Amino acid sequence: MAAFEAAARPFPTGPTGLGTSAARIGSPRRPVTATPAGGGRRSVPELYCPPHLRDDPALGREVNDRLVRWAERVGIYAGRLERFRQADYGRLLMLTHPDTDDPDRLLAAARCMAAEFAVDDHFCEEAAGGDHPERLGPQLMLAQSAIDPAQLPRGHAEAYQREMDRQPVWNALRRAVQGLAPYTTGAQLNRLRQEIAGLFLGMDAEAGWRIGGTLPAVWEYLANRQLNSFLPCLALVDAMGGYELPAQVYGSPEVRRATLQAALASVLLNDVYSAHKESGAQGVEYNLPIVIAAEAGCSGAEALQRAADLHNELVRSFEASAAELSLTGGPVLTRYLGALWAWLGGNKEWHASSPRYNQP
Repeated sequence: MAAFEAAARPFPTGPTGLGTSAARIGSPRRPVTATPAGGGRRSVPELYCPPHLRDDPALGREVNDRLVRWAERVGIYAGRLERFRQADYGRLLMLTHPDTDDPDRLLAAARCMAAEFAVDDHFCEEAAGGDHPERLGPQLMLAQSAIDPAQLPRGHAEAYQREMDRQPVWNALRRAVQGLAPYTTGAQLNRLRQEIAGLFLGMDAEAGWRIGGTLPAVWEYLANRQLNSFLPCLALVDAMGGYELPAQVYGSPEVRRATLQAALASVLLNDVYSAHKESGAQGVEYNLPIVIAAEAGCSGAEALQRAADLHNELVRSFEASAAELSLTGGPVLTRYLGALWAWLGGNKEWHASSPRYNQP
């Protein structure tokens, strides 16, 4: 698998940058254009990011078809399954994990991602619409309980289990994490639980801003976005590749710094691609360009460019961090860092083409 080999090779230092010739940035100065599902084109600012390493449409379709059938079984996106299908999360998993072509393994990660998106689309969307945002905290607490089940006394366990089965999002989260067991070690699963807990903490903070009717400062928004990011997805890159980055390496300060740089960059790219949709939404939306525009008093176009600049700075910082770590970190760490780099490229390609972010 050439894509896997390219992602796994050591990172050269110097002007060639992170990765091999197959993963070089190429011409990042050109603005990116996206074609919305309904036709027409909209421009996205320059985004410094690696290219995706493979595109296997048949594999993406297979994973996506299986994922839609699973979503129907567990009950998420009821009445919206066709829109869920069109978002094409199977393609996202195919693009972001080029070191495996096993549809079962990719589906296991896809189910986790879909369940996490369902938390946002079901619970956070309801809070954003002004429908009792104070409920979001308890909903997220029980969502975390679904992935790390509470061990209740006998007299209360039945009611708890009944509610976990009844609520589609909690049910999806529980089953998704259970479905990872054949592909992960206990340490990798525990890592994922911790990263999802951070994700839910970030979502809960946004509900606090909504209740107070306030916009955060840009630095505060970015600190929150570090939590409310694609970090749970990135936490699975080694499991998807069929290896394990040891817990003591994953948690070391230098590796943690690089991982968080990649995670924040990945979600700021999301902010850039979703800005056009969220700027027209009812009520207050919490998006980096919106927060920048409010704080700096600048136009939406300038705020969007500033958001893209922050993304680009983070990708370059990760590139430098990973190149330095690869010199002394050993082959497993180098492989992990290459997988993060590949994930960033696949994430960008999906955002540029998914109807979730490109509908007019």
